[in-house]
Amino acid sequence: MNTREAIYSALFNLVSGSASFVTASRRLRMWDQVSQAEKPALFMSQRREIATHMDGGLGTIWELHVDLVVYVQTNPDIATAPATLLNPLIDAIQNALVPTGADRSQNRQTLGGIVQYARIEGDIQLDEGVLGDQGVAVIPVVIVTA
Repeated sequence: MNTREAIYSALFNLVSGSASFVTASRRLRMWDQVSQAEKPALFMSQRREIATHMDGGLGTIWELHVDLVVYVQTNPDIATAPATLLNPLIDAIQNALVPTGADRSQNRQTLGGIVQYARIEGDIQLDEGVLGDQGVAVIPVVIVTA
């Protein structure tokens, strides 16, 4: 396995450049600690790692689980639903994880060949405006090591 830091950095670099985020950080902050001027914001949080030992000398396969947390905020005096800002950002992150180049033939995003795949996997948790003029998406990403 490549180093964890190389893997997490590659993922963050890929998704943080996928849209015009005002703030992008690997240090998670809660939505109420991020000012309107700092949004849209993207944060990456390492959630858990699962090791699977393979027979036949294949070693250990690691699953790295990450949450990508996106915050948006509309102007409170405009009747714009926060979801209208959130949806294109989710699409941009999804599109960033689409395989390109050599990965395209294998139909998997390998973060430049350092992992077997990285993809959105599981339920995307959404709050599209119950918080008033703010929207939140928590996007689960699973990375399987090579």
